[in-house]
Amino acid sequence: AIEDRMHVHDIHSTILHLLGVDHTQLVYHHKGRPERIDQNEGHANPKLAGV
Repeated sequence: AIEDRMHVHDIHSTILHLLGVDHTQLVYHHKGRPERIDQNEGHANPKLAGV
């Protein structure tokens, strides 16, 4: 059985957190509109980070 499932947005946010990048402030422009890299859903996971 699968335990502690994670969404890809959470994994991405955790990797950015480990790199020292604030994933909530990272923005790019798509078709002239600002978009957050984590789609407003990602959260850094301390279990994955090993903290």
